[in-house]
Amino acid sequence: MLENMFGRREDEERIKKEGRLPPGQSLTQKFPVLHYGPVPPFNPATWTLKLHGEVEEPVTWTWDQFNQLPRTGVKMDIHCVTRWSKFDTLWEGVSLRTLVDQGLIKLKPAARHVIQHAEYGFTVNIPLEVALAENFLLATHFEGEPISPEHGYPLRGVVGYIPAREDLPTPYLWKGAKWLRGLEFKAEDQLGFWEQAGYHNEADVWKEQRFAR
Repeated sequence: MLENMFGRREDEERIKKEGRLPPGQSLTQKFPVLHYGPVPPFNPATWTLKLHGEVEEPVTWTWDQFNQLPRTGVKMDIHCVTRWSKFDTLWEGVSLRTLVDQGLIKLKPAARHVIQHAEYGFTVNIPLEVALAENFLLATHFEGEPISPEHGYPLRGVVGYIPAREDLPTPYLWKGAKWLRGLEFKAEDQLGFWEQAGYHNEADVWKEQRFAR
């Protein structure tokens, strides 16, 4: 245990010197589980993902169809608003940017924001520029394995920090919804579940934007 504790401290100091530890955060070697409500069941025969709103043609994919979409892998640091950070995490899934670039979904010019719709009516809002960035992924796998049910299986949004990519906005991890079931593209912003509860709308980890007030 002591070896793990001192190893964690050494890793944290190294990460801090690299400029990768945001203010108020601490390195964790685990992957804490935090969410509101129970873990929902998953039935691959009935599961769908709906993309709608400010798009030329709404689309609904089954689980089999979603898994035929182009795949992307991203390594990034993730930061939870509860002050833990996990570094060099490897995620695999579908990039929204790739779907747009390949014409698999066509956005209308009015699209400026994205609402992530998850199980039980849970929602998360992000600007379109964040959703289309390299550090946002519709993820199915973590570290080479399917995401665990507690972390959002079968599909979750995930957003993090890609080292040396200061040009990409980096929100806290809650800005990627677990158990994702839909993406709604909107002209106007609409606060999500935690944002309505007082969490910061932009949630920039480097500015420590945890709460709206």
